[in-house]
Amino acid sequence: MATADQLKSLIRSHFSQETERFYTIALQVAAHEARQGHSALAHDIKTMVDSERKKGGPRILTFPQDLRGLVLTEEPEASRVSLVIPQLLQDRINRIIHEYRKKEKLKSFGLKHRRKILLIGPPGTGKTMTAQVLAKELHLSLHTIQMDRLVTKFMGETSAKLRQIFDLMPQEHGVYLFDEFDAIGGERSLDNDVGEMRRVLNAFLQFIEQDTSDSLIVAATNNPKLLDHALLRRFDDILYYDKPEEDERKQLIANILGTFKQKDFSWKTVIEESEGLSHSEIDQACRDAIKNAILSDQENVSASELLFPIRNRQEARKGFINK
Repeated sequence: MATADQLKSLIRSHFSQETERFYTIALQVAAHEARQGHSALAHDIKTMVDSERKKGGPRILTFPQDLRGLVLTEEPEASRVSLVIPQLLQDRINRIIHEYRKKEKLKSFGLKHRRKILLIGPPGTGKTMTAQVLAKELHLSLHTIQMDRLVTKFMGETSAKLRQIFDLMPQEHGVYLFDEFDAIGGERSLDNDVGEMRRVLNAFLQFIEQDTSDSLIVAATNNPKLLDHALLRRFDDILYYDKPEEDERKQLIANILGTFKQKDFSWKTVIEESEGLSHSEIDQACRDAIKNAILSDQENVSASELLFPIRNRQEARKGFINK
């Protein structure tokens, strides 16, 4: 049977509504049962997890024909506890959630809830997950605008698609994520800018200012210096993200390893050597260590075993920077 730690972790993840963590622990239980020779039970658990995951997978909205494939919608499972960020940033996200839930009360006093949010920070620091958390906590769908498909070479087409998306916001309430936003939000005075992109940006500025729906508009960028300054006053809140500090790295690693973390886990070297990695890179390193443990028929991940994928991520980062 599953270990006591696994059972407790399953219960905690269920009551915390951490669905993805629940799935991960359930698969750990399946692996444990397989090692005990209970292959039928292990197969049944894995089948149930796979089946439930498919139910919540992404789907394409039934949008007008020329927008199909442009907007990807999903029902995220990421809860607030899975977002490892500084407390000040967490408080500001909580405020967005609280104002949305009390939006009718604010409206009765002639006020609006925060709903146009700009997220700024390096890749892999939690911007996309923030949009997922907002959608999960507010029981809304997350609609991600595929920016590479939005911007086309045909004059006027990008602005027309933008208008259609903004026209849908009052009808299809949700969280609308414009990732890599600088693709359309670039500074209008840049020498390499073209007239068409200036028209697209002007159209976006107009649409976001005129929008009065209850949907949340979230724009995310890794390159704030490219953004047109006129955009900043159109947003109700601007959140800045950065790579995790020591305490955040420790919490993130503990969350991901879960019951795979060795009881006498040695933190000092892991915390030191993970410095400079993003949330996403640490997540990937932890999952690599878990996979190695499973394939080696080990039940735990030690600090020394985690250091190998962490160092791989650091080497990959150095290689990219030195290109």
